Amino acid sequence: MAKGMSPFVFVFYSNALATLIVLFTSLFCHKSVTHKPPPLSFSLVTKFFLLGLTGVAVAQNCAFTALNYASPILACAMGHLLPTFSFLLSIISRNAKLDLRSPSSQAKATGVLITAMGATVVVLYKGPPMRNTSPPSPSLQLRLMQHPLLFASEPEHWALGALFFALASLSVSLWHVIQAGTIKEYSEGMTILSSYSVFGTIQSAVLALIIEREPSAWTLNSRLEITNIALAAIFGSIIRNNIQGWCMRWKGPVYVAMFKPLGIVVAVTMGFIFFGSSLHVGSVVGAIIMGIGYYSLMWGQIKEEEIICEDSSHGTSQSSAHKVPLLQDDSEV
Repeated sequence: MAKGMSPFVFVFYSNALATLIVLFTSLFCHKSVTHKPPPLSFSLVTKFFLLGLTGVAVAQNCAFTALNYASPILACAMGHLLPTFSFLLSIISRNAKLDLRSPSSQAKATGVLITAMGATVVVLYKGPPMRNTSPPSPSLQLRLMQHPLLFASEPEHWALGALFFALASLSVSLWHVIQAGTIKEYSEGMTILSSYSVFGTIQSAVLALIIEREPSAWTLNSRLEITNIALAAIFGSIIRNNIQGWCMRWKGPVYVAMFKPLGIVVAVTMGFIFFGSSLHVGSVVGAIIMGIGYYSLMWGQIKEEEIICEDSSHGTSQSSAHKVPLLQDDSEV
């Protein structure tokens, strides 16, 4: 993208390739399935449409648009909002209960407040760089002036980038909740993945056509662009979505979202080693505050799981040795 590739075109191409791979794979999966899958209803098709809208069209385009104004390090810092959004949406959709008399609910509510405080710090305060980057070459400066994308954000646009990242996190959290409800209603995971991939690709194409009207924006000019599109399709869409769907089937949307903040460690490491990117004080302070809220939320989730297991054991007159931990190996189930 630093060489001028449109993020909207990138999102469309990567998802179009991912959809083709998924559709091709689903043909072989359906041939090997002996039982007949349940029929599709209008309600399910609507959910597939919403999954494509929230998980592909809105989330990915907002995230790549935000990279025009901020860095991937800020993107991962704002990823701390995922557990908060997922928890709040689970409460709204009545998939989870909030009882402020219990320690687990108190920890979750405290985590939500702390995470919101950290997000506010990230949005409103960029701060001085903790590590200055080396000055770019004149040719790179000219290219970044023409395409001010990765690692070339203007200070006044920092808050705008953070807000776009927050919107992307909210959209992904909506996607988690909708997917959890869809999996309960329709168990064919490959059909769900292929259906919302098609919807998301079509929606991304419409958005890209509206924004990028120049034919030159749709031309792939290097092997690097083709390679990254392929990697984004395979790892960013297919592998990630299958793993998240499998985990969500067992643990729910809050559990899946809680692992998102680990990305900030990778982003900081990669940014320092390969890109020489600047790490700003506001990102560090905000990420630490949001991390505290994240661990508070996770502690509340663990305690809630323990209470559920204890109640289940007492109800079936089983010993406490049969309690199921949060991180159990589901391969034996």
